[in-house]
Amino acid sequence: MPERRLAVITGASSGIGAEFARQLAARGYDLLLAARREERLKSVVAEIVSRYSAGVEIMVADLAMDAGRHRLAERVRTAGNFALLVNNAGFGTNGFFTEVDLESQDRMHRLHVLATLELTHAALANPSAQGVINVASVASFGQAPSNVSYCATKTWIASFTNGLATELAMRGSPIRMQALCPGYTFSEFHDVTKMNRDAVPKFLWMTAQFVVAESLRGFDRGQVFVIPGWHYKFLVFLMRAVPASWLRWFSIRLAERRRKAHHPQAAPRG
Repeated sequence: MPERRLAVITGASSGIGAEFARQLAARGYDLLLAARREERLKSVVAEIVSRYSAGVEIMVADLAMDAGRHRLAERVRTAGNFALLVNNAGFGTNGFFTEVDLESQDRMHRLHVLATLELTHAALANPSAQGVINVASVASFGQAPSNVSYCATKTWIASFTNGLATELAMRGSPIRMQALCPGYTFSEFHDVTKMNRDAVPKFLWMTAQFVVAESLRGFDRGQVFVIPGWHYKFLVFLMRAVPASWLRWFSIRLAERRRKAHHPQAAPRG
Protein backbone atom coordinates (compact mmCIF):
# COMPACT_ATOMS: atom_id res chain seq x y z
CA MET A 1 0.00 0.00 0.00
CA PRO A 2 1.55 3.34 -1.03
CA GLU A 3 2.48 5.84 1.67
CA ARG A 4 -0.03 8.66 2.04
CA ARG A 5 1.10 12.06 0.81
CA LEU A 6 1.58 14.91 3.28
CA ALA A 7 0.32 18.45 2.72
CA VAL A 8 1.66 21.22 4.95
CA ILE A 9 -0.64 24.23 5.35
CA THR A 10 0.19 27.46 7.17
CA GLY A 11 -2.43 29.78 8.57
CA ALA A 12 -4.66 26.72 8.81
CA SER A 13 -6.78 27.71 11.82
CA SER A 14 -9.49 29.49 9.80
CA GLY A 15 -10.59 30.82 6.43
CA ILE A 16 -8.77 29.77 3.28
CA GLY A 17 -6.18 27.75 5.22
CA ALA A 18 -8.80 25.66 7.02
CA GLU A 19 -10.61 25.11 3.73
CA PHE A 20 -7.41 23.89 2.09
CA ALA A 21 -7.17 21.39 4.96
CA ARG A 22 -10.71 20.12 4.31
CA GLN A 23 -10.36 19.79 0.55
CA LEU A 24 -6.90 18.23 0.66
CA ALA A 25 -8.05 15.73 3.29
CA ALA A 26 -10.92 14.85 0.96
CA ARG A 27 -8.33 14.23 -1.77
CA GLY A 28 -6.51 11.70 0.42
CA TYR A 29 -3.69 13.79 1.87
CA ASP A 30 -2.43 13.57 5.41
CA LEU A 31 -1.99 17.02 6.92
CA LEU A 32 0.41 19.09 8.96
CA LEU A 33 -1.43 22.25 9.99
CA ALA A 34 0.51 25.23 11.32
CA ALA A 35 -0.83 28.37 12.98
CA ARG A 36 -0.50 30.40 16.17
CA ARG A 37 -3.89 29.56 17.70
CA GLU A 38 -3.78 26.07 19.18
CA GLU A 39 -7.46 25.86 20.14
CA ARG A 40 -8.59 26.87 16.67
CA LEU A 41 -6.22 24.34 15.11
CA LYS A 42 -7.63 21.60 17.34
CA SER A 43 -11.14 22.56 16.25
CA VAL A 44 -10.18 22.21 12.58
CA VAL A 45 -8.51 18.86 13.32
CA ALA A 46 -11.60 17.54 15.12
CA GLU A 47 -13.78 18.44 12.14
CA ILE A 48 -11.44 16.82 9.61
CA VAL A 49 -10.89 13.64 11.61
CA SER A 50 -14.65 13.21 11.99
CA ARG A 51 -15.23 13.52 8.22
CA TYR A 52 -12.13 12.05 6.56
CA SER A 53 -9.61 9.25 7.11
CA ALA A 54 -6.67 11.67 7.07
CA GLY A 55 -3.87 11.69 9.58
CA VAL A 56 -3.58 15.21 11.00
CA GLU A 57 -0.72 16.78 12.94
CA ILE A 58 -0.59 20.33 14.25
CA MET A 59 2.31 22.65 14.89
CA VAL A 60 1.69 25.76 16.97
CA ALA A 61 4.15 28.29 15.60
CA ASP A 62 4.47 32.00 14.95
CA LEU A 63 5.99 32.10 11.48
CA ALA A 64 6.86 35.78 11.80
CA MET A 65 9.45 34.70 14.38
CA ASP A 66 12.70 32.94 13.47
CA ALA A 67 12.20 30.01 15.85
CA GLY A 68 8.77 29.07 14.54
CA ARG A 69 9.80 29.52 10.92
CA HIS A 70 12.96 27.41 11.29
CA ARG A 71 11.10 24.63 13.13
CA LEU A 72 8.45 24.23 10.44
CA ALA A 73 11.00 24.54 7.63
CA GLU A 74 13.02 21.67 9.09
CA ARG A 75 9.89 19.51 9.28
CA VAL A 76 9.05 20.29 5.64
CA ARG A 77 12.61 19.62 4.49
CA THR A 78 12.87 16.20 6.15
CA ALA A 79 9.36 14.69 5.94
CA GLY A 80 9.63 11.49 3.93
CA ASN A 81 6.06 11.59 2.60
CA PHE A 82 5.96 15.34 1.95
CA ALA A 83 4.16 16.34 -1.25
CA LEU A 84 2.56 19.79 -1.08
CA LEU A 85 3.15 23.08 0.75
CA VAL A 86 0.46 25.75 1.02
CA ASN A 87 1.90 29.07 2.21
CA ASN A 88 -1.31 30.73 3.34
CA ALA A 89 -0.45 32.49 6.61
CA GLY A 90 -0.90 36.23 6.37
CA PHE A 91 -2.74 39.30 7.59
CA GLY A 92 -3.55 42.85 6.57
CA THR A 93 -3.63 46.23 8.25
CA ASN A 94 -5.84 49.22 7.60
CA GLY A 95 -4.31 52.69 7.57
CA PHE A 96 -1.81 54.92 5.84
CA PHE A 97 1.75 53.61 6.04
CA THR A 98 3.00 56.46 8.26
CA GLU A 99 0.01 56.06 10.60
CA VAL A 100 0.32 52.31 11.15
CA ASP A 101 2.87 51.13 13.70
CA LEU A 102 6.15 49.94 12.23
CA GLU A 103 6.05 46.74 14.27
CA SER A 104 2.98 45.48 12.42
CA GLN A 105 4.55 46.31 9.03
CA ASP A 106 7.77 44.54 9.98
CA ARG A 107 5.76 41.52 11.12
CA MET A 108 3.83 41.48 7.85
CA HIS A 109 7.01 41.44 5.76
CA ARG A 110 8.47 38.66 7.90
CA LEU A 111 5.34 36.54 7.58
CA HIS A 112 4.54 37.16 3.90
CA VAL A 113 8.10 37.31 2.58
CA LEU A 114 10.55 35.56 4.90
CA ALA A 115 8.24 32.69 5.83
CA THR A 116 7.27 32.10 2.19
CA LEU A 117 10.94 32.25 1.20
CA GLU A 118 12.23 29.84 3.84
CA LEU A 119 9.38 27.33 3.67
CA THR A 120 9.41 27.23 -0.12
CA HIS A 121 13.18 26.64 -0.09
CA ALA A 122 12.67 23.80 2.38
CA ALA A 123 9.90 22.29 0.25
CA LEU A 124 11.96 22.36 -2.93
CA ALA A 125 14.86 20.73 -1.08
CA ASN A 126 12.66 17.73 -0.21
CA PRO A 127 13.08 14.99 -2.86
CA SER A 128 9.42 13.97 -2.63
CA ALA A 129 8.03 17.47 -3.21
CA GLN A 130 5.26 17.73 -5.80
CA GLY A 131 4.28 21.36 -5.49
CA VAL A 132 3.95 24.65 -3.65
CA ILE A 133 0.90 26.92 -3.55
CA ASN A 134 1.66 30.45 -2.38
CA VAL A 135 -1.38 32.51 -1.49
CA ALA A 136 -0.92 35.96 -2.99
CA SER A 137 -3.85 38.27 -3.85
CA VAL A 138 -5.49 40.28 -6.59
CA ALA A 139 -3.79 43.12 -4.70
CA SER A 140 -0.46 41.81 -6.03
CA PHE A 141 -1.28 43.35 -9.41
CA GLY A 142 -1.55 46.92 -8.15
CA GLN A 143 -1.27 49.25 -5.18
CA ALA A 144 -3.80 50.86 -2.86
CA PRO A 145 -3.57 53.61 -0.25
CA SER A 146 -3.93 52.16 3.28
CA ASN A 147 -2.61 48.79 2.07
CA VAL A 148 0.89 49.62 0.84
CA SER A 149 2.81 46.89 2.67
CA TYR A 150 0.13 44.30 2.00
CA CYS A 151 0.11 44.97 -1.75
CA ALA A 152 3.92 45.10 -1.87
CA THR A 153 4.41 41.80 -0.04
CA LYS A 154 1.74 40.04 -2.09
CA THR A 155 3.39 41.38 -5.27
CA TRP A 156 6.63 39.84 -4.06
CA ILE A 157 4.90 36.49 -3.47
CA ALA A 158 3.43 36.46 -6.98
CA SER A 159 6.72 37.45 -8.63
CA PHE A 160 8.73 34.97 -6.54
CA THR A 161 6.36 32.14 -7.41
CA ASN A 162 6.39 32.96 -11.12
CA GLY A 163 10.18 33.13 -11.11
CA LEU A 164 10.49 29.73 -9.46
CA ALA A 165 7.96 28.22 -11.88
CA THR A 166 10.09 29.49 -14.75
CA GLU A 167 13.29 28.19 -13.22
CA LEU A 168 11.84 24.77 -12.46
CA ALA A 169 10.46 24.47 -15.99
CA MET A 170 13.86 25.33 -17.43
CA ARG A 171 15.40 22.53 -15.38
CA GLY A 172 12.72 20.04 -16.42
CA SER A 173 11.42 19.65 -12.88
CA PRO A 174 7.91 18.20 -12.43
CA ILE A 175 7.34 20.30 -9.28
CA ARG A 176 4.40 22.68 -9.71
CA MET A 177 4.33 26.25 -8.43
CA GLN A 178 1.16 28.26 -8.06
CA ALA A 179 0.40 31.84 -7.04
CA LEU A 180 -3.21 31.88 -5.86
CA CYS A 181 -4.60 35.41 -6.27
CA PRO A 182 -8.05 35.70 -4.71
CA GLY A 183 -10.10 38.85 -4.30
CA TYR A 184 -12.51 39.53 -1.45
CA THR A 185 -13.14 36.24 0.35
CA PHE A 186 -15.38 35.63 3.35
CA SER A 187 -13.03 34.90 6.25
CA GLU A 188 -11.71 36.35 9.51
CA PHE A 189 -9.09 38.26 7.52
CA HIS A 190 -11.35 41.29 7.06
CA ASP A 191 -12.61 41.10 10.64
CA VAL A 192 -9.06 41.58 11.90
CA THR A 193 -8.66 44.73 9.81
CA LYS A 194 -12.12 45.90 10.99
CA MET A 195 -13.24 46.30 7.42
CA ASN A 196 -16.82 47.32 6.67
CA ARG A 197 -17.91 44.58 4.24
CA ASP A 198 -20.87 46.68 3.12
CA ALA A 199 -18.41 49.03 1.39
CA VAL A 200 -17.70 46.26 -1.16
CA PRO A 201 -20.41 45.18 -3.65
CA LYS A 202 -21.86 41.78 -2.78
CA PHE A 203 -21.00 40.24 -6.15
CA LEU A 204 -17.28 40.73 -5.43
CA TRP A 205 -17.33 38.43 -2.39
CA MET A 206 -16.37 34.77 -2.77
CA THR A 207 -16.44 31.81 -0.40
CA ALA A 208 -13.28 30.08 0.78
CA GLN A 209 -14.69 26.84 -0.64
CA PHE A 210 -14.84 28.32 -4.13
CA VAL A 211 -11.37 29.89 -3.89
CA VAL A 212 -9.70 26.67 -2.76
CA ALA A 213 -11.56 24.54 -5.31
CA GLU A 214 -10.35 26.86 -8.06
CA SER A 215 -6.80 26.71 -6.70
CA LEU A 216 -6.70 22.91 -6.65
CA ARG A 217 -8.30 22.68 -10.08
CA GLY A 218 -5.61 25.02 -11.38
CA PHE A 219 -2.92 23.02 -9.61
CA ASP A 220 -4.10 19.85 -11.34
CA ARG A 221 -3.72 21.67 -14.65
CA GLY A 222 -0.33 23.13 -13.85
CA GLN A 223 -1.51 26.76 -13.81
CA VAL A 224 1.03 29.15 -12.28
CA PHE A 225 -1.42 32.01 -11.69
CA VAL A 226 -4.93 31.22 -10.45
CA ILE A 227 -7.37 34.13 -10.14
CA PRO A 228 -10.73 32.81 -8.90
CA GLY A 229 -13.83 34.46 -10.33
CA TRP A 230 -14.45 35.86 -13.81
CA HIS A 231 -14.89 39.39 -12.43
CA TYR A 232 -11.44 39.31 -10.86
CA LYS A 233 -9.90 37.87 -14.01
CA PHE A 234 -11.36 40.82 -15.91
CA LEU A 235 -10.18 43.27 -13.24
CA VAL A 236 -6.61 41.95 -13.44
CA PHE A 237 -6.74 42.20 -17.23
CA LEU A 238 -7.68 45.87 -16.90
CA MET A 239 -5.03 46.49 -14.24
CA ARG A 240 -2.38 45.12 -16.58
CA ALA A 241 -3.71 46.98 -19.62
CA VAL A 242 -4.30 50.54 -18.41
CA PRO A 243 -1.53 53.12 -17.88
CA ALA A 244 -0.08 53.28 -14.37
CA SER A 245 -1.37 56.83 -13.91
CA TRP A 246 -4.95 55.69 -14.59
CA LEU A 247 -4.58 52.80 -12.16
CA ARG A 248 -3.23 55.15 -9.50
CA TRP A 249 -6.17 57.54 -10.00
CA PHE A 250 -8.67 54.67 -9.68
CA SER A 251 -6.91 53.32 -6.56
CA ILE A 252 -7.15 56.74 -4.89
CA ARG A 253 -10.86 57.09 -5.70
CA LEU A 254 -11.55 53.58 -4.38
CA ALA A 255 -9.53 54.23 -1.22
CA GLU A 256 -11.44 57.46 -0.59
CA ARG A 257 -14.72 55.58 -0.87
CA ARG A 258 -13.56 52.94 1.58
CA ARG A 259 -12.23 55.59 3.95
CA LYS A 260 -15.59 57.35 3.99
CA ALA A 261 -17.30 54.04 4.70
CA HIS A 262 -15.00 53.48 7.69
CA HIS A 263 -14.92 57.12 8.84
CA PRO A 264 -17.94 59.06 7.49
CA GLN A 265 -16.57 62.37 8.81
CA ALA A 266 -13.09 61.92 7.36
CA ALA A 267 -12.13 64.32 4.57
CA PRO A 268 -10.38 63.00 1.46
CA ARG A 269 -6.63 63.51 1.38
CA GLY A 270 -4.44 64.63 -1.46
